[in-house]
Amino acid sequence: ATVDYFPEWTDFNVANFGNLLLELFAFVGDVLLFYQDNQARESRISTAQLRKNMLALTKLIGYLPRGSAAATANLTVTLSTVPVGDVLIPARSTFRTEQITKPMIFQTLVATTILAGTNPPVATIVVENSAFSLQVFVSTGLPNQEYILNDYPYLDNSALVSADGVYTQVDNFLDSLSTSAHFTVTVDENDRATIRFGNGISGSVPVGNISVLYKTGGGVAGNVESNSIVRVDVPYKDEFGNAVVMSVTNPAAASNGFNRDGLEQIRIYGPESLRTLTRTVSREDYEINARRVSGVSRALMLTSNERPGILENQGMLYVIPTGGGLPTQIIKDAVLTSVTETYPNTLTFLVSVEDPEYLPINVQATVFLSAGQTASVVAARILANLTSFFAIETYDGSPNATVNFGYYMQDENGDPINEIAWSDVFNVIRDTTGVRKIGDTLGALLLNGERSDVSIGVQQFPTLGNVVLLNGSTGSLLS
Repeated sequence: ATVDYFPEWTDFNVANFGNLLLELFAFVGDVLLFYQDNQARESRISTAQLRKNMLALTKLIGYLPRGSAAATANLTVTLSTVPVGDVLIPARSTFRTEQITKPMIFQTLVATTILAGTNPPVATIVVENSAFSLQVFVSTGLPNQEYILNDYPYLDNSALVSADGVYTQVDNFLDSLSTSAHFTVTVDENDRATIRFGNGISGSVPVGNISVLYKTGGGVAGNVESNSIVRVDVPYKDEFGNAVVMSVTNPAAASNGFNRDGLEQIRIYGPESLRTLTRTVSREDYEINARRVSGVSRALMLTSNERPGILENQGMLYVIPTGGGLPTQIIKDAVLTSVTETYPNTLTFLVSVEDPEYLPINVQATVFLSAGQTASVVAARILANLTSFFAIETYDGSPNATVNFGYYMQDENGDPINEIAWSDVFNVIRDTTGVRKIGDTLGALLLNGERSDVSIGVQQFPTLGNVVLLNGSTGSLLS
């Protein structure tokens, strides 16, 4: 038909009008297919790439991803002289790190007083890497009122709401009566929170001014090193108005600061949450509900069925914090609360939250370099690859599948192996850029002093220990 209307049309001329129409239809079809593929991808938890869509999908199954958590630190406050009168450090007093442009700011959550005559004039206070914000809204008197909080990133469960009374946060209004002073919080992809109230049937409608006090901040950036919180924001006086000279420092590093769940973490933990909705009953329930706590990366629950020596109706719950190391008491207490109160367990079962039992894997290897390679550069690459192999999490925050508790270590067929394979470590080193080969002698690669796999107990978690790299050509350290 096109030839009838355009008899001169030929596909030899790119600028021909017929070719123009053909390219136009092809382009429109390509765009429509792109939109179709995009919609299909973003409609599934397993493939979604936009956080906004992932939050909407997990909301359908009742899963709430973990938000950021604020780091805390014990701050030592020292006065230059013994105070004549009481020195009050009010709640929300701020202290900061030494940086001028982007310091990390910490605040007190409760007031502390250094009493007159205290000698030495020293006190320890707890500070948090967060900031308070206060917003006041005027109620419209209508049902289903919603208000967006300006400041972000919002810290989960930090909103204190009052209007014609004090309001309580709930997950939803399903159990709310018409007189229930309830509100819900929804956090979007930008960590900005929206406060929502009831409709007068499920949840009361607030009247008058609505006051919302909430906290923002959090993240791993708040885990500052020891002796880094050193600046006092405002001058202090005692109760008689005498100026006091105050210095502060944090003897230990700040801890418990964690980033929000990434897409890969949500992709794993969202569907997993369907296995345990409101209770903690099976062994796996304890692990799932422990991982729901901010800052928990791995968990292993063992009973007498998995490890001899544990008494009947008792269990040991091992938890690994994000990034590895030992969990703080704050995390352990939060895990215990999660598996016994938030998601109640059976009353006759006793559970204790334990530190992980790490098994260091010491590596000694003799390697030969490819031509033109620098020893120190190759050594750094090998160490980086080994560190990645034994990492608790991958770059996106999801669990690293190459290592796990011995109870879960499996081969490619899913059969338990309870070991770190010598060949896996061999492959990591051999495949490093700049490595020509690993030595041919029996001692060219040793794991914990042996040329063999390393067995792992059911409760143990493998971690990278000491690494010794030798230059196969010179016999010296590869550095």
